[in-house]
Amino acid sequence: MSESQVGRNPGTAPSPEPYASAMTESESLPTTSASREAVRRDQGQAALDGLRTFETLILDRIEGLGLPSEGVLVSLHQRHALLGTTEHALMALDGEQRARATYIAKMIMAGSVGLFDAALNYLWDETVIELRKRVIGYDLSYFYAVAEKSDSRRKELKTAEDLVKLDDAKLLSGAREIGLISDVGYHQVDHIRFMRNYASAAHPNQVTLTGLQLADWLETCIREVITLPHDTVVAEIKKLVVNVQAARLDASYLAQTAAFFQRLPDDQADTLAAGFFGAYTTLGAEPFALDNIRALWPELWPYVSEDARFGFGNRLARFLASADEAQAVLARQLIDLVQGSTYLPQELKVAEMAEVLEELMDVHLAMNNFYNEPRVARRLGELVGQQGAVPAGLVRQYVKTVITVFLTNGHGEVFAADPIYLDLISLFDAEQASLALRSFANPEISSQLQRPLSQTKWAELLKAIEVKLTGRPERELLQAVREFRGTPDKLRLDASIKRYAAAVRA
Repeated sequence: MSESQVGRNPGTAPSPEPYASAMTESESLPTTSASREAVRRDQGQAALDGLRTFETLILDRIEGLGLPSEGVLVSLHQRHALLGTTEHALMALDGEQRARATYIAKMIMAGSVGLFDAALNYLWDETVIELRKRVIGYDLSYFYAVAEKSDSRRKELKTAEDLVKLDDAKLLSGAREIGLISDVGYHQVDHIRFMRNYASAAHPNQVTLTGLQLADWLETCIREVITLPHDTVVAEIKKLVVNVQAARLDASYLAQTAAFFQRLPDDQADTLAAGFFGAYTTLGAEPFALDNIRALWPELWPYVSEDARFGFGNRLARFLASADEAQAVLARQLIDLVQGSTYLPQELKVAEMAEVLEELMDVHLAMNNFYNEPRVARRLGELVGQQGAVPAGLVRQYVKTVITVFLTNGHGEVFAADPIYLDLISLFDAEQASLALRSFANPEISSQLQRPLSQTKWAELLKAIEVKLTGRPERELLQAVREFRGTPDKLRLDASIKRYAAAVRA
């Protein structure tokens, strides 16, 4: 066939030679695959060359200004690793979500130039923004009633603008409690929050981050926060909360809601009760909303845990102690409505101790905990006294708080407070020691146990409470925990450990 018959136009690629068309498919594939691989290598090399050129340019400029250039940027291959895996992490986002993800764009930009600590900051900013959007889209008043345990601080939280007053730990914990993120998601995102506090540009640090770490955390935040769908129960709770505050509910709706309570998971029943209690005791609520809560409260009460019931009694005591008489009257109405006088504290000490426990948790989670924890720890020690007297209604909160602060935030021990925590643990009775042993099942404590320092303190805790565990089920659980081959944060997921723990509760 002549060239004129082929119809080749000037400037077009030449047609295949006659022998090329005779090749079999199997013969051509290796060549095609090799070509594609070569293209990928060329593109990767071009990207590295571009990063290297930029690095040389900017570091030369920094040195020219008399500033240090060593250790400012992470290595090129780590940046290349981040950029090479980011696209996979972003696949879960649709076009609209990508278009508004400004801080993810800033994260990638900071990572590409070698500022991984700043990139982690931007990733956390994006996560917090998305969490706040979810909260606003759910119900603010309900969220505040659940997330902020202090009645005095809750008074300052009303609008979406007030979300900035809530620290990240409470935002994250509150989102988990109302079901906006999953238990597993909370566990993983809380670790990213920890790393943001101690390995990002939030403050000076010597922690080294890798490109694969950042890409993995980006994927986690996208999967567990930005794109996580609401489950059916969470959607129904949201609808209920909105309806309670919108208009007076009729008898048929109240009956349907009572049936819905039977299907509530235990933790969601406690959370919903906390939301109702907070809404009811907030001054200025609509009369029909109060009527709706009064109608639903006795139906929900049978599914509320003992811990939560004692917590409502403690809230009443705090209202009385702080002279919030109007709120105390409202709180007492709900408690009396379900004949809940059993859960009222017997002395004012309960209210004071509850406030101290909450303050201790607050300072423990704050940035300056090394300076503020000892003062609050000493106050708690004075309230407990030499006999280790803790009101029955506060035992669970007390044990959880002491264990949480004793395990540290994973970054370092508060040396002035640690002896106080050890003294408090030494005063545990058998019941409190049993609660301490089973504390690994708590999501917040389990999340702490991901960290090496907290794992060391966990082993120290087991040694301190061993002599106090008198029952056979507790001793068997202790042995199983010590023989567990995984890290302590995996204890709550192990089927065998769960069986031993269930035997202790029985």
